[in-house]
Amino acid sequence: MTDTPHRIVWGRTTSSNVMKVLWGLAELDLPFERIDAGGSFGKTDTAEYRAMNPNGLIPTLQEGSFSLWESNAILRYLATVHAADAPLWPGDPRARANIDRWMDAQQTLLNRPMSQVFWGLVRTPPEKRDLKAVAAAIEETAKVWGLVEAQVAQHDYISGPDFTLCDIPWGVHAHRWFGMNYLGLTRPELPALRAWHDRLCRRHGYQRHVVATPIV
Repeated sequence: MTDTPHRIVWGRTTSSNVMKVLWGLAELDLPFERIDAGGSFGKTDTAEYRAMNPNGLIPTLQEGSFSLWESNAILRYLATVHAADAPLWPGDPRARANIDRWMDAQQTLLNRPMSQVFWGLVRTPPEKRDLKAVAAAIEETAKVWGLVEAQVAQHDYISGPDFTLCDIPWGVHAHRWFGMNYLGLTRPELPALRAWHDRLCRRHGYQRHVVATPIV
């Protein structure tokens, strides 16, 4: 399958799920156009958008008449088409399954407590913050990050020595984990996780689409 010249990503740059897709496209060196959608930009409740993405969320990938939603599914699709059997997305079924489970674990294990921390510290007005609840969410989130800490203490990246697709979903949230203002609250030191984050920060796509984006 050849590259489609007109590839569109619908979504705002400050969305963590959009960041995943933009970073993935950068890793694959694929051209794309991005259209602001979601949040204050709207567009997601229009009939045209819902025809592409019936849940009305972001991101949506559009390639001609083909559209795809769910950020991790988009990453897997792009890698299957453009990086089959590459270290990013190896062809070995067990290696790929290992990457797959870590991608899913970001959504099933990290999303809820990490979202509570992010919303509690960043998107809640100061007078309405419940720092006790945020502290509990930080503790729960740290336990999940501890699973990644154990992995990257053994090798440079989550699934092994090579950067793979599963580093992208976790890496987007690692930037927030290390970059947020914790308002006097504490989080445990996770040195291997920080070293992994530092390695990610040397990647051009991460710098451009994650690190350079304000945490808002």
